Amino acid sequence: MTGQNITVAVLVGSLRSGSINKQLAAAVVQNAPAGIEFSVVDNIARVPFYNEDIDHAPGSDGGVLDAEVVALRERVAAADAVLIVTPEYNGSAPAVLKNAIDWLSRPYGAGALTGKPVGVIGAALGRFGGVWSREDIRKSVKIAGGRVVEEVEFGLSGSQLGESGQLPVEVVGQAVDAVRVLGSEVTVAA
Repeated sequence: MTGQNITVAVLVGSLRSGSINKQLAAAVVQNAPAGIEFSVVDNIARVPFYNEDIDHAPGSDGGVLDAEVVALRERVAAADAVLIVTPEYNGSAPAVLKNAIDWLSRPYGAGALTGKPVGVIGAALGRFGGVWSREDIRKSVKIAGGRVVEEVEFGLSGSQLGESGQLPVEVVGQAVDAVRVLGSEVTVAA
């Protein structure tokens, strides 16, 4: 995409204030590659669990769609690409991210993720850096209609953290490089 900035919506699957994944997302945003802007979607903790009974178009059969769901869908739909930053809980993805993906997958075939390039990165304290959660998120995103960019592969394990608990410069650089790859997947709409 030339001549204008690419907007990447960022969803972070950890709700904890001192989260490594929040640090990773913040580092990527602070070191944004040229031509890429970020829109951090910070309301996923307030989105209700997916329930098809409440998933109405506003005004249909008298129903009103939850405002947090509307905001989530609008922010992601307005972006050119999506970056999901996920921890790993008990060998899988956090429920809050899976729930967001479920809402973003609807309406089926026309959800906010449909056709959109999506990159998945993450951090986990185990030695594998959250590989299973990243696999689970990629699978869900594909089924939801997103176009997973497999080349965006970055996982941070606990052993890669510096003594201070801060993200080492080389780790931040690798994460930013992954975002560059994601940005290169955005095509100009015809």
